[in-house]
Amino acid sequence: MTPMTTRLLLLDSASLYFRAYYGVPERSAPGGVPTNAVRGFLDMLAVLIDRVRPSHLVACWDNDWRPAFRVAAIPSYKGHRVADASGAEDVPAALEVQVPLIVDTLAAVGFARLGSDGYEADDVIGTLAARYKTAMPVDVVTGDRDLFQLVDDTTGPVRVVYTAKGGVRSPDLVDEAYLRERYGIDGGPAYADLAVLRGDPSDGLPGVPGIGEKTAAALITRYGDLAALRAALAAGDPAVKGAQRARLEGSAAYLDVAPGVVAVARDVPLDDVDLAVPDRVADPVLMSRLATEHRLTASFDRVLDALGIG
Repeated sequence: MTPMTTRLLLLDSASLYFRAYYGVPERSAPGGVPTNAVRGFLDMLAVLIDRVRPSHLVACWDNDWRPAFRVAAIPSYKGHRVADASGAEDVPAALEVQVPLIVDTLAAVGFARLGSDGYEADDVIGTLAARYKTAMPVDVVTGDRDLFQLVDDTTGPVRVVYTAKGGVRSPDLVDEAYLRERYGIDGGPAYADLAVLRGDPSDGLPGVPGIGEKTAAALITRYGDLAALRAALAAGDPAVKGAQRARLEGSAAYLDVAPGVVAVARDVPLDDVDLAVPDRVADPVLMSRLATEHRLTASFDRVLDALGIG
């Protein structure tokens, strides 16, 4: 077996278990609880560990899927995904019941799981990437392109293992070269500025009307960053004219607040836990119970085999 390499693997956990839920056929355990998301999540973990061979791994968690500071800035932020007046996320009941089981499976094997009250998993990922990228390479596993803003070839590096199309078996490996080829921009911060201008309907971010991805990339490339673009606009730069100027000026209020919504936090408070991949099962009794009650033996075995502790 290939030995583990010094590398930190950061999982956007909700991205993975949603993908597992919709991608793995539903099958219930004897007690009637569905397990497709749990099995799929564990199987993805096994594939990632086997291929990446990380020395450290964290399942990053949404303690708050729709943080108040983002909603205060842009009230439409993820608004279409609110289930009811309580503000809870609209999650299928057959998935919701599995999330505590995923928590238990991570604890049973011994994987670190970190969240921070008032913040999304993206913010946990951003904080851990900033904290550890000078010590070891960092891979961020997600189906969310928002995290492209963390890509950094110079210190770390930090790359994104992007699962939206090919899953964990055939992901896109997003580095600065990928961003240049795909978007024509240089680096993660430029992607964040592009995302502000373009917007993202899936997150309730309106963007600047009439400015799509290509135009946003061209503007950021021309001016260097969003702040410089806005300074040029304020100074009356004749290169920004007509409808484009009108749209940017008309979106001034949005552009004042959107960067703080799009940017992932880099300094959220996190518990001090061991991030190393486990070299033995942390709770054999819990794992045995979960494996028996929910028919997860095969999925657990794949994870343990990948870790070399089976």
